[in-house]
Amino acid sequence: MTGPTADRQSQPLLRVANLRKTYGDRVVLDDIDLTVEQHDVICLIGSSGSGKSTLLRCLDLLEEIDDGEIELEGREVSDPLIDQRAVRRRIGMVFQAYNLFPHLSVLDNVTLAPRRVHGLSRTEAEQQAHELLDRFGLADQAAKHPDRLSGGQQQRVALVRALATRPALLLLDEITAALDPELVGDVLTIVRDLAASGTTMLLATHEMAFARDVATRVCFLDGGRILESGPPEQVFSEPREERTRQFLRRILPEA
Repeated sequence: MTGPTADRQSQPLLRVANLRKTYGDRVVLDDIDLTVEQHDVICLIGSSGSGKSTLLRCLDLLEEIDDGEIELEGREVSDPLIDQRAVRRRIGMVFQAYNLFPHLSVLDNVTLAPRRVHGLSRTEAEQQAHELLDRFGLADQAAKHPDRLSGGQQQRVALVRALATRPALLLLDEITAALDPELVGDVLTIVRDLAASGTTMLLATHEMAFARDVATRVCFLDGGRILESGPPEQVFSEPREERTRQFLRRILPEA
């Protein structure tokens, strides 16, 4: 196959090159190179403040970068003049603080973007939302407002809301960090199921066992740089960098 279609298929879903982000004099991300292929599950690990969340926010165009390029589906999207709404139609993002609209019901939270951004009718959007809510065990919560839900339920609604736009790429930012320990497993089970179904994901996480089991690649960030990247078995069992070994020894005593 030749032509534009073949070129697009040969492109990675996401390509980041030489990305740099600063806040004043402070360098938060420096010389970030990253490629995400279709169906990849890439886990970003590292200490708090290493740049994981900022990287995800840059990829969702919530933060303007200072240098470098971001390409999504073969198209540069880091140009400040890009139609950011069009880019975000292809990306779903879930935050650790849920970010649900408190004045809207669960159903309205889930259907808002499909109707307002993607142009679905209310009937289409609600049918799709009910199917997703049922899939994630939330069918009986559709009429409730977020403050009537547990933390785990709110995070599942946030995942459903992101999936309702049928994104090409799902970004997850420490989505278990605000949860009680007994709720973490429920949310991670959903993410495991998404990975098994082929959803392309890039996630910042402190859940090392999850990263080891589910990731296709693990990236260790330190001081705003990707210091080490590789298959989980290599990064966790035979890390090349001393700084990676120090980090893993601190959080995994057996490492």
